[in-house]
Amino acid sequence: MKQMNGLITALITPFKEGKIDFGSLEKLIKHQIDRGVSGFVVNGTTGESPTLSDIEVQNLFKFCQKMVPKAFPLILGTGTNSTQTTIEKTRMAAELGADSALVVVPYYNKPPQRGLFKHFSEVANCGGIPVILYNVPGRTITSLDVDTVVSLSENRNIIGIKEASGKVQIAAELRKACRKDFLLLSGDDGTYVEFLEAGGDGVISVASHVIPDQMKRWRDLFLSGDVKRAYQESARWRALLNLLCVEANPIPIKKAAQNLGLIESAELRLPLVELESKNAELLREEMLKLGLIL
Repeated sequence: MKQMNGLITALITPFKEGKIDFGSLEKLIKHQIDRGVSGFVVNGTTGESPTLSDIEVQNLFKFCQKMVPKAFPLILGTGTNSTQTTIEKTRMAAELGADSALVVVPYYNKPPQRGLFKHFSEVANCGGIPVILYNVPGRTITSLDVDTVVSLSENRNIIGIKEASGKVQIAAELRKACRKDFLLLSGDDGTYVEFLEAGGDGVISVASHVIPDQMKRWRDLFLSGDVKRAYQESARWRALLNLLCVEANPIPIKKAAQNLGLIESAELRLPLVELESKNAELLREEMLKLGLIL
C-alpha cells in the first residue's frame, strides 16, 4: 500500500464558465508536487463533490492520475448520506484505481452511533477499496464517537481517519486505543502541529494549496525533535489560516489560489459563491504581508 501519511492536499476543483478548468488544475498539481505534497484527495468536499457528476469525477480523477508519479497516493471522496450510494461510488473509485476512499460521516439524516458503525462497515466490506473515515461535525452535525472509531479500526479495510473536529484530545485517545498502523490524519490546519504531538501521522489540508512548503516544514521540524520551532513557525501563519476559514470552504482557498496565480478563476458552483469583497481584501492584504504575493 502507498504511504498516505505526511502532507496530503484536499484538491479544489477549478472551474471556468461552469466547466472544470483542466489547464488551471494542471498548473496547481505541478505546483503541489514540486513543493513536496505527498498525496491528493480528489472529489472531497473541498473539491465541491456535491456539485460534480459521476462523469466529471471520473474525468477529474483520470486527469490527476496522469499527472502524478506512480508512487503518489490518490484518495477519492465517495461519501454520501446513503449507504448504498456510497458503496456504489466507492466501487467506482476502486475501478478507477484510487488508493483509498475518503468516506464522510453521513450528513443531515443524523444516524446514531450504531448506524454509523453499520454504515462504515458496509462500505468497507463491500466497496472493494481501503476506506479512510472522515469526521467533520462542523459540516455533518453528527460526529463519530471515539469508541465507534476504535471498533471500526478493527476492520482491516478501514485504514485510518481524517479527524476534523479540531479536538486534539481525540487524536491522543485514538492513538492509544487503535491498532498501531491505523492512520490518524488531521483535517484541521489550525491545530496541525498539536495533532502531530498528540500522535497524528499527517494532515489532509486545505491551506497546503498556498503554503505547502511551510506545512511540510512544520512536520519535518516536529519529526526531527524540534517541536518548539514547529509551533513557532506555524504561529506565523495563524492569521492566514483563520482567513481561510472566514467563509465556508472552499470559498476562501479558491480566492487565495487565484491570488497566487495557480488558478485562473475563483469560480464556484452554486450554492457556493465567490468570497465577499471585504474578506477578499483582507485575505489579499495578509498574503501580501506574508510575502506570498507581490
